[in-house]
Amino acid sequence: MPFFAYKGRNSYGEMVRGVLEGSNSGAVADQLFNTGVTPVEIVATRKPVAAGQGGWQVRLTEGRVREIDVMMFCRQMYTLLKAGVPILRALSGLRESTQNLAFKRVLADIRESLDTGREMSVALRRHPKVFSSFYVSMVRVGESTGMLEDVFLRLFYYLEFEKNTRDQIKAALRYPSFVVTAIVIALIVINLVVIPAFAKVYSTIKVELPLMTRILLAVSNFMVHYWPAMLVGAIGAFVGIKLYVNSPRGKYRWDKAKLRLPLAGSIIFKATLARFSRSFSLAYKSGIPIVQGLSVVALVVDNDHIASRIEQMRNSVERGESILRTAIATGVFSPIVLQMIAVGEETGELDSLMQEVAEMYEREVEYDVKKLSDKIEPILIIGLAVIVMVLALGVFLPIWELGNAMMHHRTG
Repeated sequence: MPFFAYKGRNSYGEMVRGVLEGSNSGAVADQLFNTGVTPVEIVATRKPVAAGQGGWQVRLTEGRVREIDVMMFCRQMYTLLKAGVPILRALSGLRESTQNLAFKRVLADIRESLDTGREMSVALRRHPKVFSSFYVSMVRVGESTGMLEDVFLRLFYYLEFEKNTRDQIKAALRYPSFVVTAIVIALIVINLVVIPAFAKVYSTIKVELPLMTRILLAVSNFMVHYWPAMLVGAIGAFVGIKLYVNSPRGKYRWDKAKLRLPLAGSIIFKATLARFSRSFSLAYKSGIPIVQGLSVVALVVDNDHIASRIEQMRNSVERGESILRTAIATGVFSPIVLQMIAVGEETGELDSLMQEVAEMYEREVEYDVKKLSDKIEPILIIGLAVIVMVLALGVFLPIWELGNAMMHHRTG
């Protein structure tokens, strides 16, 4: 459809300008009247760049849409809609107030999509990198049930939980990551600089070196001569592993394997169950049918292995089986989740019980994440002590033996 540039006055008498898409100028005028704008001038124009994708120069300078931007958008939309502010005016106000240029462009596109008669969920679907399928599905349910403001509030709390969990895990892993990085750098420096210096001293010693020292010298000599190949190999291995993990088969295997990782595996599993329980409760409470709700939940659990089991549940429920029986058949849910599903199906309070499960696992994840550093620190200390001992013995043992030999020679 063609585009039309318009000028008009809103309900406050203020002059407003913009571009709308419509079959003709009369259709555009009807759209403006429906939004409370009295058109003054409507002329045909080309598709505006602001409503499209923008140039690559703009993309490089505008940054990206952050998770906090989407969270605050949910909270602000809930407040504005609850106060009775029309959705078009709310979007215009949020667009003017946001400081993120990328999100400002997204809000402008959503506002113009609504001007053309599209629904909110359809407008959001045009930006899959900003709004997930779960987010769009929830908004669509809010539109159909007339509870859009409540849906925005629930989405805000959901996104807040997701962000807090990721931040806690990053905080817990920050210190161990720093220590491991420092150890790796220290080992590289020792093998490329320190041990070669000692090797020159050892070459003047006419005695057989200890086995540990010979091993250290061989490793250091290999790294000195082949460090470019080792660097290329390390980069190639990193890129290869990343590409494999990003592939459908590799991601499925990695998602399945990381649930069994020591220390972190149980945290990942509990966080995944919390995400499943909260999103399922939210979808069920919002009125999404069970089959559609399970399809949407499978997209947000962030684990392909668990997602495949949820899709298996969806197929079984679609054939008429109960949720409890299908959940047991997957073999991935804990007894607590299964017990809550059983009681929820029997009492009709599945949403509230799954919400309680989510809150319980969230508390456990928060506790386990706080204790993660305490569990990792002893392992790092032991590993560091072993490395220091090996290096100390390998480097200084020949000097110690040489000193003893000289002492014996003098006393003899």
